[in-house]
Parts: sequence; C-alpha cells; structure tokens
Amino acid sequence: MTAVTLDALDLAALLCSRVCHDVISPVGAIVNGLEVLEDENDASMRDFALDLIKKSANQASARLQFCRLAFGAAGSAGAAIDLGDAEQVAKGFIHDDRVSLTWGAPRLLLPKNQVKLLLNLLLVAMNAIPRGGSMDVSLTMEAEMPHIRIVAKGPNARIPSHAEALIAGEAEDGRVDAHAIQPFYTGLVAREAGMGVTFALDGDAVVIAAQPIVKG
Repeated sequence: MTAVTLDALDLAALLCSRVCHDVISPVGAIVNGLEVLEDENDASMRDFALDLIKKSANQASARLQFCRLAFGAAGSAGAAIDLGDAEQVAKGFIHDDRVSLTWGAPRLLLPKNQVKLLLNLLLVAMNAIPRGGSMDVSLTMEAEMPHIRIVAKGPNARIPSHAEALIAGEAEDGRVDAHAIQPFYTGLVAREAGMGVTFALDGDAVVIAAQPIVKG
C-alpha cells in the first residue's frame, strides 16, 4: 500500500462527485414524474407520478441534509453538533426496507468532527452489509471523549474492500477515485478528531469502532 497524497482541489472535486452520486437518482425520478404529469391524462398514472415526485423529493432532501452534516462545514470552525440532529439525518438517509438502524447514542453536543466521523462510519458500515441487515450505533463518553461502536449485521457481512487501508490514508497505487473518496475522507476526519478506527468480523456482523488515539 502507498500513502495517498491529494491536494485540496482534488479532494473537493471527489467529494462533490460523491454528493452528486447520492442525489442524482431521486432528482432524476422527480424529472421522470414531472414528464409523466405533462404527457398523461389518466388519473391513476397522474396519481402514481405525484407519489413518485413526493417520495423522491423527500429522499433527495434527506440525502442532502445527511451530506451537509457528514461532508459539509456544518457551522463555523470549532462548532459543536447535536447528536440528536445527527440521529435525525441518519435515520432519514438510511430509510430503506433493506437496512434498519438502531440509534443508541445519547443526545448531547459534540465537536463537529466527532459527529462527522460517526456519520461517515455509518456509510462505511452500510457497505459492510451489501444484502441488507441491521446497524446498531452506540456511543459512550470516557474522559470527555466519545467511544463509537457500530455493529453491522446481515447476510454475507464483510469488512468493505480496502476500507481499512483507505481510512489509514493508503491505497494500492496511492490514488483514490470518487468511489474510494468516502472512506479516505473518513480517515481524514478521524485523524483531525484525534481518533482511530478499527474493524472486526464477528460471525455475521462487522464491528466498527472509533476511539481516542492514546499517545505514548
């Protein structure tokens, strides 16, 4: 593995590509629904189109709200974020028949990078259960620092390919693309927050933990 060197412009461009990837599907569905409304006079088809537009607009809004907290500035430098807000956007984003989310984190204010790390680890955890399943989030405070634990359980659960290396800031050829930028960014946020990330496979579950780095 080779350490990744990525300048600010490339990082911004790849993150923008990731956000666009998340919202293009529901936005495209809204456009399709509007086209049906323009061309159809059948009442049942118009009702179907309106329902599609409503669901897709809600989905696009949920994804944008999640991305704003997970990738965006989310306030001025040094700002704190309410974990209750993080829970709300996480549940909106993961609203999926294939994946259930149990949120066990207390409602309190944490520095924004610690909350961004939690949300990004949720995205990594989703990739650990490609056939769906459940995700359980827990967070405890020790010495004023959070200890995060996410258990992703489901059929064929596995540690996402290259996730450990990317979070450590490494890649096979020293390069990352739009597909790999999210776990790489997660590692950047973790180091900025002074936290390390570990993975463990436990039967049909992947356990992702983040805890403060102890400096010897």
